[in-house]
Amino acid sequence: MAFGDLLEQVGSTGRFQVLHVTLLVIPVLLMASHNLLQNFVAAVPDHYCSAHTNLSQPQLSPEQTLLITVPLDQTGKPERCRRYVTPQWHLLAENGTSSFDDNDLYDAGDVDLQECTDGWSYNMTDMVSTIISDFDLVCDIRSLKQMSQTVYMGGVLVGAFIFGGMSDRYGRRILLLFSHLLMAVGGTCAAFSTSFSLFCLSRFFCGMALSGLGLNTFSLIVEWIPTRVRTIVGTLTGYCYTVGQLILAAIAYFIRDWRWLTLAVSLPFYVFFLYAWWFHESSRWLVLSNNSEKAIKNLKSVAKFNGRREEGEKIDIQMVQESMKKELSCSQGSYSVLDLFRTTTMRNMTICLSAVWFSTSFGYYGLAMDLQKFGVDIYLIQVIFGAVDIPAKVVITVSMSFLGRRPSQCGAVIIGGVMILANLLVPADRETLRTSLAVVGKGCLAASFNCCYLYTGELYPTIIRQNGMGWVSMMARIGSMVAPMVLLMGDYTPWIPGLIYGGSLIISGVAAVFLPETLGSPLPDTIQDVEDRGSGRSSRKTPKEEIILQMAQSDLLKQAA
Repeated sequence: MAFGDLLEQVGSTGRFQVLHVTLLVIPVLLMASHNLLQNFVAAVPDHYCSAHTNLSQPQLSPEQTLLITVPLDQTGKPERCRRYVTPQWHLLAENGTSSFDDNDLYDAGDVDLQECTDGWSYNMTDMVSTIISDFDLVCDIRSLKQMSQTVYMGGVLVGAFIFGGMSDRYGRRILLLFSHLLMAVGGTCAAFSTSFSLFCLSRFFCGMALSGLGLNTFSLIVEWIPTRVRTIVGTLTGYCYTVGQLILAAIAYFIRDWRWLTLAVSLPFYVFFLYAWWFHESSRWLVLSNNSEKAIKNLKSVAKFNGRREEGEKIDIQMVQESMKKELSCSQGSYSVLDLFRTTTMRNMTICLSAVWFSTSFGYYGLAMDLQKFGVDIYLIQVIFGAVDIPAKVVITVSMSFLGRRPSQCGAVIIGGVMILANLLVPADRETLRTSLAVVGKGCLAASFNCCYLYTGELYPTIIRQNGMGWVSMMARIGSMVAPMVLLMGDYTPWIPGLIYGGSLIISGVAAVFLPETLGSPLPDTIQDVEDRGSGRSSRKTPKEEIILQMAQSDLLKQAA
């Protein structure tokens, strides 16, 4: 008997599984909101230097005050970071009106200019407030905007290290509870931050919580449902994240104050924390942690909930330990991340996969976290960017099934890179075309993510598959951390970020060509299987490795959302 048979015995996909999965995936809808929250809470409003403090002319209109205090740039708009040292009263007499025309353009060399010593005035037509306007993250310190997103992604990376190991030691349920509470508290603290430093610290904890939520939510989902429905449930979970991007746009449209918006996507996690106490700890983990009695108690509770009380009462310690014999044997392995680089084939494969995962995340967040540059309403483009993931995932699934994994992976990242590079050649005033190219590029990168999970799982052997998935996931998170910092280069040379994003994607697409095709191939179970792949030789396995051969391919799809 396998553990899956025990799940069938206690109800398979009964009422418990349906309610359990539903309650687990609801928070996933708001995970996207925290990942992409920066687009709205850190939107940069039009701004210019505040008028001189000694300027006391109540009869002046705001337009006239702006005319005599702030020079115009080459495009005819008020300078963002400089003002006249003294008010230029003669401009009122020369202009005769508060309207602007080409005669108002002055060469900066003709008059003395200074920085905004009295602060800035912001045009909050579209927003009530953002962290930019509240903390004055403009001009000399405008780079701090991107720093805040990097800090958040750093929290995601740190959380993956901490919560990943703690989950295996202390259990999925308790870590999920803590992650819900950490997200709620971190988001609340971010909303009430009195300084930019406190905001970044709070967002760092939100990033850590996001990792804890992702890791433990999916573990609890797949470890309580039968193998035959894991693919479907995993796919539906992935689409919940996609829908979450659309929900964020709707919430942000109606809540234009960044503090209230942050609260709106954080307060529900208090509710999630409360109902998460109902969740049952994974019986698989309990058995592996030498707590078979608790595992049996949970299984009987599930059987009762599903109306299978009699079947549940038949479960005993011997039955549970027999069902977990393979997993118990595998848990005694001594493989590590170093095994990903010990042999030539494994090393080359890991390097190529690292490039693909890094560039996919790098380009994805480079596009998704800079919506204002397209000149389109950010609420509308957020909806479009979120909706494109739906057909993109369908297309890549069909492509992987008929064309194969390698051409699908190569095509997704290369086309995404080409779209980003093509955008560099489009004039800034062609907003529709630029947006269309960006949407196609973002869809390709979403599809690449979908392909990455399945392809990577099929390439790595069973005995170190989790180590491999952990390594490439780390590379993806590093890419998401670096992406916001590259955007800073655009302040000096506008085309540099696009060149770096697009170029890295094309290079990784070329690297993916050297990966072996896995469509229709059996899963490798040992490192020797990987070395012998495609050579026609069959590798010899130790008795311990023979036990591991029972791993099912459907397990790989548990993260293919």
